[in-house]
Amino acid sequence: MARRTAEPRRLGACYALTVPGLEHVAAQEIEETLSAEIKRVAAGLIVFRPPEISRDLLSLRTVEDVFLLLWGTDRLTYRAEDLDLIRRWTAREPDWPEALRLLQKIRPRPKGRPTVHLVTQMRGEHGYRRADAAKAFAKGLAGKLPETWWLVDENADYEIWLTIDGSSAVCGLRLSDRTMRHREYKQEHLPASLRPVVAAAMVRLARIPYHGSLLDPMCGTGTILAERLSVQPRAFVLGGDLDYTALLAALANLKHVGKAFLARWDARRLPIRDACIDRIACNPPFGIQLGDPFEIADLYRSIVREMDRVLVPDGKAVLLVSDVSALEAAAKLVRWKRQDRLRIRLLGQPSYITVWSKA
Repeated sequence: MARRTAEPRRLGACYALTVPGLEHVAAQEIEETLSAEIKRVAAGLIVFRPPEISRDLLSLRTVEDVFLLLWGTDRLTYRAEDLDLIRRWTAREPDWPEALRLLQKIRPRPKGRPTVHLVTQMRGEHGYRRADAAKAFAKGLAGKLPETWWLVDENADYEIWLTIDGSSAVCGLRLSDRTMRHREYKQEHLPASLRPVVAAAMVRLARIPYHGSLLDPMCGTGTILAERLSVQPRAFVLGGDLDYTALLAALANLKHVGKAFLARWDARRLPIRDACIDRIACNPPFGIQLGDPFEIADLYRSIVREMDRVLVPDGKAVLLVSDVSALEAAAKLVRWKRQDRLRIRLLGQPSYITVWSKA
């Protein structure tokens, strides 16, 4: 992380935000996709140095936002003295002309008068309020931005973020826009629809062979299938759902990324022959969605048994659930071996992405 220096810091490091629990999946993608050097991994955050600042940064799928790192510290004191440090670091640490040049390399200057929004986030108990940190942040920025830029509260062309988490803080220029986390293909939404970054992580964890097939037997609006097609448009993907409304939404979303085979079916009785699917990735209903938590164990036993039937002998399944004990009990019945388990938080409750290999 950055330390206070007499000269503006050399730019080139970045940081990315992801769903807490997916940091190591995202770090691996950053290393493999960008040939970047990982500098730090923290809750929901990865600091890295890519070979260059380019639009390749926006190709990442397991992160929700990417920033040019202006400064960072682990030396906050939780006391009001931090406010003066925030002001001075913001004013003195970055090479602001170079930072703005790199920003406009990724996000070209819009027509007309550019707008900018300052975002301040703060987690943990401190001896000052978030509003106080925001004021110190704004003071540090005084005179650093072009006079033609217009400060607004929302829908800005550019954003500068200050994120404080306990004794740590990072400040950065947001290089990504809303399409990185929301995805342009996702035109149709339903309640409890899966976040694209989580779906992308599940596809990545599945390690699908290049010519391998992917099945989502409870596909909802098709987010998992869409993430697979987004990185390999000609991949063979197959999905279905009992909810006809969800299938219509999936059809609308998937037409923007590639060809998928969709069907209305009951995931407990799949119209698929034995041992023909390479990988399964699925987000079965949580107990709260069924209304009766006791139904979940029966459902998981039924769908896992059917998944096991259609998987090839060395197949893998990546499943996102809330009641992980019910899933593990169902997996034990078919002798699946667990390869990985990641704890994340979705819909306000702890959730788990689990990776299984067929016996």
